[in-house]
Amino acid sequence: MKLDGPSLYAMMLSAANALDNNKTAINNMNVFPVPDGDTGINMSLTLSAVKNLEESFDKQNVSELSKKIASLILRAARGNSGAIISLFFRGMSKAFCDVEEASTTDVARAFRKGTEEAYRAVMNPTEGTILTVMRRCAEEAEKAVAENRFAPDDVRGLFSYIVDMGDEALAHTPDQLPILKEVNVVDAGGYGFMTALNGMLSALNNKPVVQLDTSDEPKEADFSEFDTESITFPYCTECIVEKYDEFAGEGKADEFHAFLGGIGDSLVFIEDESIIKVHVHTDHPGLVMENACKYGMLATVKVENMRKQHSAIVAGEQKKAEPAVAAPEKTFGFVSVCMGDGIRETFVDLGVDNIIFGGQTMNPSTQDIIDGVNKTPAEIVYVLPNNKNIYLVAVQAAKLVKDKKVVVLGTRSVPQGISAMLAFDPEGTEESNTAAMEEAVKNVTSMSVTNAVRDTTIDGQHIENGQMMGMLDGAISCVADTCEECLEKLTLNMTDASFVTVFYGEEVSDEQAEGAVTIIKNAVPDAEVVSIKGGQPIYSYIISVEK
Repeated sequence: MKLDGPSLYAMMLSAANALDNNKTAINNMNVFPVPDGDTGINMSLTLSAVKNLEESFDKQNVSELSKKIASLILRAARGNSGAIISLFFRGMSKAFCDVEEASTTDVARAFRKGTEEAYRAVMNPTEGTILTVMRRCAEEAEKAVAENRFAPDDVRGLFSYIVDMGDEALAHTPDQLPILKEVNVVDAGGYGFMTALNGMLSALNNKPVVQLDTSDEPKEADFSEFDTESITFPYCTECIVEKYDEFAGEGKADEFHAFLGGIGDSLVFIEDESIIKVHVHTDHPGLVMENACKYGMLATVKVENMRKQHSAIVAGEQKKAEPAVAAPEKTFGFVSVCMGDGIRETFVDLGVDNIIFGGQTMNPSTQDIIDGVNKTPAEIVYVLPNNKNIYLVAVQAAKLVKDKKVVVLGTRSVPQGISAMLAFDPEGTEESNTAAMEEAVKNVTSMSVTNAVRDTTIDGQHIENGQMMGMLDGAISCVADTCEECLEKLTLNMTDASFVTVFYGEEVSDEQAEGAVTIIKNAVPDAEVVSIKGGQPIYSYIISVEK
């Protein structure tokens, strides 16, 4: 059989269901034990967009359908893994242009085009990743077709062969990336990609993957009746936790339930075999998330400041009262991605027009960034991703904006984003500002302190769940039992610092923050050290070090 439109849709739907069913397993393959292991969630949310296809797919050919699916997926893409897999299918759709029914030659060409599109988006491709698995699939497909091993209409046979080759390539990723071998896992992105391909093959074999039945899950409470004016605690915090295996079953999170009851009110706590659903009004949303991560992966997070009616910080939410595209009122505008009220306010004070709530564990989608850009009343809009896992999505969003010039800065951290904003000159040109801001990004060192979420061994160093880790420009620099000890170790990398800014997280008290400043001042007495209540979850401290 050749591949027609209905079959392609069935394959994509099966792939989306396969990713959704296995997202926790994919998350758990992330190498580093930092609380941002969300590869599976990002890939699942990205491909799940195929379920939003409204037109009747049974009347569309491969060319028409693949183009629409690619557009939906690209706009829904989250994180690097989501961006890469969306670009793969976008490349496939380009190869399927004007193809009504795809032959084996068409499929092999589509795999090649999809791989090229994904590679093109990554500046420095690394062997042993999802890209390697994609390339092997494409190469073997082209070779098999060139050698006439499959008839033109034997798409099922070719696809089965591609999956075999992909699984083989995935198994070899630890041999190509030493860190994978050290922690005894295959590449998480590659595993997610092969999960999707296996889902597609299942559909070709008339056994499509179905989404696991969740009809027996307890219904989430209706919180619309709460009178926000009378609530003592300002932050309405909700999350869904997908449990780690050791907490499977009911009644395994009673300690978490009791903890939540002590830090807020209006608590709704639902626990079943595999998930925990939480709703609580609290002063400390960061503490909710930090403790939730002890029991599993955060599948969804929602935080709203009810007292001050801050701009909504729900991922994907849109302000319908505002125009789709704001008319330009100035030359330059800014969109920044960040988490934490204090960090948000810092960016606003520096001139950022629109804040997109996101960061670790909560990557905004391509559409979220497009919306932020469109709401910015400027001719030229700079986007500050402030996270390496958001940068690629921001780049793709920029390509989809039609009515404004969009410049994505290479900010991989909050300190880099702030440094870039400080370098902006309102009187400068686009060229001079871009150059100045990118140069400023290079001259700042980003540090942070967070907790390990599982036991692991990296570079010969054993890290235990709950220990504190000091991060230096995104890499694990040191491990300690306390924040204070971790900070002391990080100060060894501040010897030439002249200015240090410490953003302390939601769970850190003012007294603890003062202690952190003292540790840094003792280590680098000639540096000016400033602390700001960032209010960010997950990270106890985010530190900017300038020479």
